[in-house]
Amino acid sequence: MVEDRITSGRRIAQLLASEIRGRERDPLGRLAVVDVRDVEGDAYGEFAFGVDARVDSGDRRVADVHVHNDRARVEFHEAPDTAADAGREAGLRTRPKTVYPPRTVVFVEDGVAAKRALSVFGAVAEAVAECTG
Repeated sequence: MVEDRITSGRRIAQLLASEIRGRERDPLGRLAVVDVRDVEGDAYGEFAFGVDARVDSGDRRVADVHVHNDRARVEFHEAPDTAADAGREAGLRTRPKTVYPPRTVVFVEDGVAAKRALSVFGAVAEAVAECTG
């Protein structure tokens, strides 16, 4: 039986949000999906939701997820070098975003990649926890 590959940006973002919300332990348990918007996606990428880390001083935005027609794009605000390294290790396409402060963009191009992207979120959550104590 041949399984369909999920390539809808909206569906990929929904998978990411569901996986992050479903974790109570490990580094992903420190993350929360926030500011959720119902979007369809477009060529430029519509903001779908943010991801905050729960730290001692309160919640801290670590990433934003944008929906394109055929993929999701995650912009990591925190630990951009960690996000880039973890993204490459997970086999995901990454690139730096030359803004200040710097960010790393990770492209999530199908449902399988959404599962692999969880390791990037986990690595960033650990890095943020180390920095904030």
